[in-house]
Amino acid sequence: MDIITVENIDIDLIRKKIKNIHLSVYPPDGRVRLAVPEQMDDEAIRSFAVSKLPWINKQRKKFATQERLTEREFVSGESHYFLGTRYLLNVIETTGKQHAELRNDECIDLYVRSGSSVEKREKILSEWYRQNLKEIIPPYIEKWENIMGVKVNDFGIKLMKTRWGTCNIRDKRIWINLELAKKNLRCIEYIVVHEMVHLLEKYHNQIFKNYMNKFLPDWKIIKDELNGLA
Repeated sequence: MDIITVENIDIDLIRKKIKNIHLSVYPPDGRVRLAVPEQMDDEAIRSFAVSKLPWINKQRKKFATQERLTEREFVSGESHYFLGTRYLLNVIETTGKQHAELRNDECIDLYVRSGSSVEKREKILSEWYRQNLKEIIPPYIEKWENIMGVKVNDFGIKLMKTRWGTCNIRDKRIWINLELAKKNLRCIEYIVVHEMVHLLEKYHNQIFKNYMNKFLPDWKIIKDELNGLA
């Protein structure tokens, strides 16, 4: 891995067998990583980096000023993520159905009973995340079944502490971490592909990696992005 410096910003440069350029800024300290096609010349790389300086500085400033909450209280004004985008939580008391919904691409409205507990509010929001994943995941499974030539009998969603997903090879069932609802769509698709590749190869060996390279050439970049997101 090389490093280029643009206006006092060190950028990790990685040349890979990819077609497109991938630029990422990672929390918590704003580390910048640029992955480029192997044959891209140095001048073109630097020109691209310079053209993206406004975006890079914006992301680094965001991480520098970002408030990091150690414990969620599920109150109005709190930040929550959905599909990689930050939203403000807006808690609304209701006597009707308790639920959550997006509003104006800015807020997640959380409708709850007066005096509801933190645990209850968290449960309602988690169920909203779950229902969205249940709609998002099946089209990805169908898409990659046709590409890979495998069959997923079932999928489930559950909260996992150390894994983004798992695969029961015998039952041909994949499990997706509920927390993925907070990540962007390409991260969700990457995990679906990862778990489905286990239906072709059980272990994380070179055969597995070869399949990943074939089906999703940018998977390592997406993996780093997923694990680096706040």
